[in-house]
Amino acid sequence: MSYRVGHGYDIHRLSPGRRLVLGGVYIPFDKGLEGHSDADCLTHAIADAILGAAGLPDIGHYFPDDDPGTAGIDSQKILERAAREAAKKGFRIENVDAVVIAESPILKPHISDMQKRLAKTLGIDTDAVG
Repeated sequence: MSYRVGHGYDIHRLSPGRRLVLGGVYIPFDKGLEGHSDADCLTHAIADAILGAAGLPDIGHYFPDDDPGTAGIDSQKILERAAREAAKKGFRIENVDAVVIAESPILKPHISDMQKRLAKTLGIDTDAVG
């Protein structure tokens, strides 16, 4: 089995009237991220990294933004699918690491919950999520 590393990147505009979800965790804030799904850009970046490492198409291939059936979808389902698709090719996720760049809100109080949620979705230990 070869060892692979993926790189994912995602960006969404902040918008009033939307919930802010990052890493599968709701974060109280006066704006949320625009998008077809719940717009969880942290989870999307991780899903794309997994798919890329496995040599698979990006999340838009599996969850096109013009599909009304995926409107508002919980991005943890996108992440689960990415992990399943990688597993079909014989890959196993050992760890993930991600960085969120944002002026606000302050994310530090939510990081532990994000690590737990992402770890649970991916079926890995919490200490394997950075």
